[in-house]
Amino acid sequence: MARYKIIFAYDGTGLFGSQRQAATRTAQSELEKALRKLGWQGKSVLLAGRTDSGVHASGQVAAFDFEWKHEVADLVRALNSNLPRELAVSVGKVVSDDFHPRFDAISRRYCYRIYCQQTRDPLRDRFSWRQWPEVNSAFINEAARLIIGKHDFAAFGTPPRPGTSSVRTVLKAEWHRLADEWIFEIQADAFLYHMVRRLVFTQVVVGQGKFSAQVITEMLAEKRSVIPAGLAPANGLTLVEVTYPE
Repeated sequence: MARYKIIFAYDGTGLFGSQRQAATRTAQSELEKALRKLGWQGKSVLLAGRTDSGVHASGQVAAFDFEWKHEVADLVRALNSNLPRELAVSVGKVVSDDFHPRFDAISRRYCYRIYCQQTRDPLRDRFSWRQWPEVNSAFINEAARLIIGKHDFAAFGTPPRPGTSSVRTVLKAEWHRLADEWIFEIQADAFLYHMVRRLVFTQVVVGQGKFSAQVITEMLAEKRSVIPAGLAPANGLTLVEVTYPE
């Protein structure tokens, strides 16, 4: 028996999030279903983090104990043969028996995609949030810079467990532009529930000139929203990477 760590991707459009739920398709339930076809008899795989319904992943991490008598590369191929087309494993390795993909993680990185176009584009809307009017580069980048650092993000999300801290340290927050598309990249030690989507919504309204970037500072200081409530849709968000100590 060995503990395996895998990195896998999924298109979250037709999934009800990452964690197993009763009577719904999730990334975890589909992964466990594929493992059972290979003879796995465990109760539950361990995941690095939770993603909401409709959110995608290119770097989700899972771990499980399995008596597999072949090479790790064979396990990856066997899983991919049994997973539905929305999911695919890219990397597998044997790790220490006490490895936990969530508790051992030191940071997580997400990206969020928007595109600025007056008319909708059905081919892009699956993975991006359409915005109009166009965002201003200076405004939206100023807003992103204010997010970096250790702050109480209570105005932007809720802790995974009631009564726990809403303080998080953001290591990176920046926007990259490619033609009419904007990609927001954010890395932090951990995230609150809905934190990235709320941050994106706030930055977009700042980028469109509806509010000053200082609303970010005010929300961080006052721990409450000072603009109309809003949440960027799930389809633009992707979990890109979970990092661990060497």
